[in-house]
Amino acid sequence: MPAFLEYLATALFAIAVLHTFSVPFFARLAHRGGPHAGIWHLLSEVEVVFGFWAFVLIVAMTAVGGAGEAVAYMDGRHFTEPLFVFAIMVIAASRPILEAVGGAVRSLARLLPVQRELATFFLILSFVPLTGSLITEPAAMTLAALLLRDAYFQRQERTGFKYLTLGVLFVNVSIGGTLTAYAAPPVLMVAGTFGWDTAHLFMTIGWRAAVAVVINAALLTFVCRSVLLGGDVCTGHGVDGEASRTKRPGAAIVTLVHMGFLVAVVLSSHHPAIFLGLLMLFIGYTQAYAKHQDRLMIREGLMVGFFLAGLVVLGGMQQWWLQDALGGLSPTVLFWGATALTGITDNAALTYLGSLVEGSSEAWRYMLVAGAVTGGGLTVIANAPNPAGFAILKHTFPDGTISPARLLAAAIVPTAIAAVMFLLPV
Repeated sequence: MPAFLEYLATALFAIAVLHTFSVPFFARLAHRGGPHAGIWHLLSEVEVVFGFWAFVLIVAMTAVGGAGEAVAYMDGRHFTEPLFVFAIMVIAASRPILEAVGGAVRSLARLLPVQRELATFFLILSFVPLTGSLITEPAAMTLAALLLRDAYFQRQERTGFKYLTLGVLFVNVSIGGTLTAYAAPPVLMVAGTFGWDTAHLFMTIGWRAAVAVVINAALLTFVCRSVLLGGDVCTGHGVDGEASRTKRPGAAIVTLVHMGFLVAVVLSSHHPAIFLGLLMLFIGYTQAYAKHQDRLMIREGLMVGFFLAGLVVLGGMQQWWLQDALGGLSPTVLFWGATALTGITDNAALTYLGSLVEGSSEAWRYMLVAGAVTGGGLTVIANAPNPAGFAILKHTFPDGTISPARLLAAAIVPTAIAAVMFLLPV
């Protein structure tokens, strides 16, 4: 029988989900001004939502069970993922790495037999998300969002184009990290328990995900070809144009050092003491060679980490209903159930709870993970890297916020394409 605090935590979790869909309303209130504009602006920040309601839960837990119970609960939570996303977001968003990835995209675009504008857009939405299987999904999301922001999202018009692009980006990043067993959070949570290595994952889920990523990116590029070729959205900055800054002496060495930090943080992703120490060294290095740097995205990274930490706190008390909801489902029903549930809870938490179900078959496990990653683009809370993309791109949308309802609508088609690929018979 669930305890009172579990019921309360679920109620607060539901309120937080509704809050994420209400941020455009709070943003409009904030823009009207008035004595309460500041609090409306705070409540319009999606990154604040889950951290805010998690704080309410801890206060309630303290009032009901005492400070000791609240502290014990917090000590039992694992915040490695929020900390890692913060660290990797700061490093991946640095100028040398962004310029290196932009150069790689430009070089690949010259090899494709289509116009440069179409090839570049296609590669940002396909090649970059697929690199998430190597450098982790949060890093791929950060790079793709920055490239899109600088090259295609600077102008205020064409909001529909931006939402379609965002929907494909979120879905492709969610499924694009499944080619390996360590890069996608929902896969990482179960790979050891299920006995899945990278070879097994690629042969079952990975190749299907790669095909879906390419189809999604190609379809959107085709649909938006007139917009891309007409110059209505491309600003000529960033990846779609020539290098925006003159290379300084020693830039190649600085880029290699940045890449080294990125690789080291990825390799130490399970050890916060190590990768946070590396982050501190990285910040010091950027100060020493400031002429090669732009402003580090520390504030944005902290906001994203706060969002994910709140999700960890609230999500930790949802096991009483989520595990029961998953355990009694057949594999096919589980796929669609996991896809839908991912939209209202983090897909890594969902797969973790599913891994606790005893006596599951291989088909059941496949459907659990495939459904969880398929639904990872439906909402900002569906996949851990989504808040990073949200934080980077939200200021290019009207009122400085992204409508969750329009994001959901934009993600339906790429989600359906991913579902078709994952449900194809072997």
